[in-house]
Amino acid sequence: MREYRRLRVRGGCYFFTEALANRHSSLLVDHIALLRASVARVRLLLPFEIDAWVVLPEHLHAIWTLPEGDDEYQRRWTAIKTLFSRGISKGEPISRSRQIRGERGIWQRRYWEHVIRDEQDYAAHVDYVHFNPVKHGLVGHVADWPYSTCNRSVARGLYPPDWAYPDDDAIQCGEP
Repeated sequence: MREYRRLRVRGGCYFFTEALANRHSSLLVDHIALLRASVARVRLLLPFEIDAWVVLPEHLHAIWTLPEGDDEYQRRWTAIKTLFSRGISKGEPISRSRQIRGERGIWQRRYWEHVIRDEQDYAAHVDYVHFNPVKHGLVGHVADWPYSTCNRSVARGLYPPDWAYPDDDAIQCGEP
C-alpha cells in the first residue's frame, strides 16, 4: 500500500479539502446538522481552532490551527468522517476494495492538506475558502451561502459586508 508523506507542523495552521466519493452528491449540505455535530464532538475531545470553513454539497474546505505541540490533524479528520458516516443510512455503492476493508463508500480515501506558510498564504487560502460557493456557481455573493464562516469573518471585521461581489475585480481567488 502506498504511504503518503504529509508535512506535519506541531501547532501549525493547515488548509484542507475533503471530498465525498460521489462528487455528484449533496450529502454534506443535506446532513449539515450531522456534520456540525460531528465536528463539535471531535473538537471537545481533540481541540482545534476553525479559522475558515465552507461546506459545499460534495466537498468542503477548512483552515484549522492546531494546539501548540499537536500535529494530529489526521486523527481529527478520521474521527469527523467516522462520526458523520455512522449517522448516514447505509445504501451507498461500495467498491470491492472498500468492502474488503470494511469501509463505507461515503468519503474519498485521500484528502488535500497544505501547511499555511505565512500571513499572505493564510489570507489567500481564507479568501479561497470563502469564495468557493461563488466559484462553483452556488450563489452570486459569498454572504448568501449559509454553510460558511464568511459571515462570521464579516461580523469580526475581517471582511467588509460587500466583500467579493461578482463585479469586484480586486478579488484574486484562484486555486491556492
